[in-house]
Amino acid sequence: MNWKTFLALLGRDAHVARRNFIPLLLQTFLQPMMFVFIFGRVMVSSGYMPAAYKSLLLPGIMAISMVFTGVWAVAMPLIAEFQFTREIEDRLLAPIEISWLAIEKVIFGTLQALVAGLAVIPMAWLLLRPVEFNLHSPLSFAFVTLLVALFSSCGGLALGCSVDQAHIGLMFSMVLTPMIFFGCTYYPWSALAHFPILQKIVLVNPLVYASEGLRGTLVPQFPHLSLLAVLVALTLFDVALLGVGLRQFHSKAVS
Repeated sequence: MNWKTFLALLGRDAHVARRNFIPLLLQTFLQPMMFVFIFGRVMVSSGYMPAAYKSLLLPGIMAISMVFTGVWAVAMPLIAEFQFTREIEDRLLAPIEISWLAIEKVIFGTLQALVAGLAVIPMAWLLLRPVEFNLHSPLSFAFVTLLVALFSSCGGLALGCSVDQAHIGLMFSMVLTPMIFFGCTYYPWSALAHFPILQKIVLVNPLVYASEGLRGTLVPQFPHLSLLAVLVALTLFDVALLGVGLRQFHSKAVS
């Protein structure tokens, strides 16, 4: 491990992010703001949703924001660097092991996902107030948030090293969209009790644990999965996706 090179790579990515600050800001926050405003303000103010739905919705919007940001921040640059710009060849010349190049991408994506997720809270407070938070255990909230951010960036690494440039649209329509709608983002997992088979099937979706974990730490007054089950599941998904991503990254880098 060459820490000087690793930090230089992180600094370079941070510099690129600063230069593209406005597009990055719009890409990160525009969609969550629309979700929060339409579902939390318009639907509630119109009487189609109860006022309590604002608090129920918030953790799901936070999970969506983190997943989209982390996946996009890692997957899209990797797809471009491997298949279009070939910029990855310059990175491979750096005096550092190949795996650490991928880990640097994961860490930078995790940081972006954390910023995107945490920014949803003040955004929701401004647009939805009054909205109820019951943050009884800040440490549990911080741990769940970190695991969700890692899941998004590790998933971005796995997808970015596995999806061809021509199939980017398919990745969003066949992977991310079903993940969101069946990820308990707009409703708690217990709401699927009337669909017992579907309720069990969706447990293979990591976004379920992200949404339920944030719901259990931010608004525990609503039904949610056991926090222990959430922590175990997110840890397993993080390790599995990181392993797949590192293997795929190494395979493409040496080919």
